[in-house]
Amino acid sequence: MKILQFLVVPALAAASMAHAQMSSDMKMPMPAKSASAATSAPAMTEGVVQGVDAAKGVVTLKHGEIANLNMAAMTMAYGVADKKMLSNVKVGDKVKFRLETVNNAPNVVRLEPSR
Repeated sequence: MKILQFLVVPALAAASMAHAQMSSDMKMPMPAKSASAATSAPAMTEGVVQGVDAAKGVVTLKHGEIANLNMAAMTMAYGVADKKMLSNVKVGDKVKFRLETVNNAPNVVRLEPSR
């Protein structure tokens, strides 16, 4: 027990003194956010439309890796957040899209033709 007191008491005293030396106007240095990081939009993935089922709200896409979901390149059917997005695409179109997990399933939340 004496050894514990011998170690704890000096540590508490040192912490107390360090806190007392900091004035209220002193602030911890924080790394600056870059302007591009603060304003950058989520990454879009490029793909090719392989199928569209507007009634079911599903689009089949052949795409590269989807980094935000750690998903490998593949061809897969995805639900869409808004069926209106499907009126702008047809089979064979090159597109850019954003895939996010919605209700535990990957869903297209943004879909636009590639330029």
